[in-house]
Order: sequence, then C-alpha cells, then structure tokens
Amino acid sequence: MTTARPIAPPAPAPAGAAAAAKTAPARRQYLYDAFPDFPSRGDMQNPLYLADPAHQAALRRHFGAPATTAIIGEVPVGWSRDQREGILVPDLLIAFNVDRAVVLAERGYAIEYHGKPPDFVLELASQKTARRDETIKRRGYAAYGVPEYWRFEHEWGQRYATGLAGDRLDTAADGNAYQPITIHQVDENRYWGHSRVLNLDVCWEYGELRWYDPVARRYLPTFDEAYDTGIRERGRRIAAEDALEGALERIRELEAQLRERPATDAAPEL
Repeated sequence: MTTARPIAPPAPAPAGAAAAAKTAPARRQYLYDAFPDFPSRGDMQNPLYLADPAHQAALRRHFGAPATTAIIGEVPVGWSRDQREGILVPDLLIAFNVDRAVVLAERGYAIEYHGKPPDFVLELASQKTARRDETIKRRGYAAYGVPEYWRFEHEWGQRYATGLAGDRLDTAADGNAYQPITIHQVDENRYWGHSRVLNLDVCWEYGELRWYDPVARRYLPTFDEAYDTGIRERGRRIAAEDALEGALERIRELEAQLRERPATDAAPEL
C-alpha cells in the first residue's frame, strides 16, 4: 500500500532496578499479591472503540502465541508488585515474550517480574484523562521504557491535540525520551501511522480505530466483519455441499438407469 493507505508520574525505578530487570532469571512462582484494584473509567470509550469492535481478539488471532503474548486492557503497569504510587493504567497493553498467565493472575504488569516493559500501550481520550494522557502518562511510559505509546480520540482534536498520535522511544537520547511518529493523512476522514513493534498501521478512519496489516494488505477484522465473513463462508460451503450432493444424486440416477437397460439394448456380439 502506498503512503495514502488507510489508515502522577511513575515512581522512580529502585536503585539497580533497570539492570536487574534485564538479568532477572525466569520465575515460575508468583512473587507478589495482585495489584490494587482500580475503578473502571466509566466513560464508555473502551467498550465503544476497543471492546465492541473486538480489537483485542483480532490482535490475539493475528499474533498468536497466547501463552507468551499479553494483549489486555485496563491493567496497571508498574516497576514491581510492591509499588503503590505512580502506577499507570493503559486502555490497551501489548507485550511479547512474557508470561501472560502471570499478568492475568496478578491483574497487572510488573516490569521487574517480566524483565521488560510492555512493548505497546494505547490510551483512549476522555474528558477526564486527556490532559493527563498527553503529559503525565507520556512522561511515565517513557520512564518505564515502553517502546511505543499511542493515543486515539474519535472526535479529531476535541480532547487530544490530534485524533491519532504515536510516540517512539529514543533510547539514544539522554535518558528515555519519546519522538513523535509520523501520521499520514489520506483524506479528511482517514489517517494512519506505522507501529514498528507491531508491524501494523494504526488507523483513524471516520472516527473509528482500525489496524491494517501492510504485509497481508488487509485490515484486522472487527467482530461484525469476522461474523459476516463467517456467514458468507458458511453459505458458500453449504451451497458447495448441496451442489456436490446434487451431482452425486444424478450419478446414482444414471447408474440405476444403466442397470435397468434391457438386454436388447446391448451392443451385438461380433
């Protein structure tokens, strides 16, 4: 596809935490109690733009490896399970090569345990959180070393500066710092930017969040699209089965007619 394709800060890391996270051995037991419960946002952004379209399910099917790929929403992220301040709660978190069972059991993502930060986080704009998403959370995810941080707002520029924005970590900078990811405009209703860590295009299309696979040249399907495709495929399969059964029935009829032919119809012996 061409360029016009659709499309409170965290607590400082404990001394030596970053180095320890990189060298921490694999752990088979849970080290901590669960993260504290956080109240749900209650603004319908996650259900409307992530849950109802079934984006998490589509991403899980796309990436596979369910035991070692965590694709989950609204779970807290912190240095460790002991942390109680500076925890961030993204609307969508994607982490590769981690123990997904631990993330689910602890209801959170402890960087120290997994030995790495999440690979990708995304926030959805709301009236209450938009300012924090663009300031405190942006600095916080950079401090945690999250490679990519994205923001989506269905009403372009009403709460965020733009409807779609992404940041990529510049590890060569003095300390972790984000650099904006280029957002391409197709027309006034379609924008996209490329996520290197996912190798997918993150798209803003007519106020909806979409994911585009530039390798397969297709969108990851929403629930409705997957359902409609399944219905069409089932219809084609039933039609093919009916056609096959009709052909077999016709063969059986012809075979019966051959068996019932009188002997006089047989070719004379030479």
